[in-house]
Amino acid sequence: MDRARKKLELEQLSATMSQTELVLVSHNKGMTVAQVSELRKTLRSNGAAYKKTKNTLTKLATKGTKFEGVNELLAGPTGLTTTTADGMVAIKTIYDFSKKYDGKLVLLGGILGGMKLDAAAVEKLAKLPSLNQLRGILVGLIQAPAAQLARLADAYAKKEQA
Repeated sequence: MDRARKKLELEQLSATMSQTELVLVSHNKGMTVAQVSELRKTLRSNGAAYKKTKNTLTKLATKGTKFEGVNELLAGPTGLTTTTADGMVAIKTIYDFSKKYDGKLVLLGGILGGMKLDAAAVEKLAKLPSLNQLRGILVGLIQAPAAQLARLADAYAKKEQA
């Protein structure tokens, strides 16, 4: 990579770091081009991006930002997942791919909203229910007493008719 291309890459990474809320670091160990393309396509449809970067350029791009903590994770064939949208969707997506391609995509950690995450924390976040699932659970909990009361009133009315 020549100097001009490195400079352009550094500018793009710096712009991404200034706009994103999430940076996940992962190692790509033997994923095929088709698998990486599938990962990128899925992330893109969820408002996120996956990019393999040079570690030195990433360290320079994160210098002085809230993502400077990811620098200690940068070693080897590193990929960065970033998003300006809902970070939880990106975490779930990358976690699902790491399970689907066991051993080929290894999550190392990242930073979400200024909070540093290790691999175990990323896994715990990925296993949490989504916002829509939580809404469904809450609606079910709110509706349950009313539905039970309606069934009770209906059973009482049928009993009086008999």
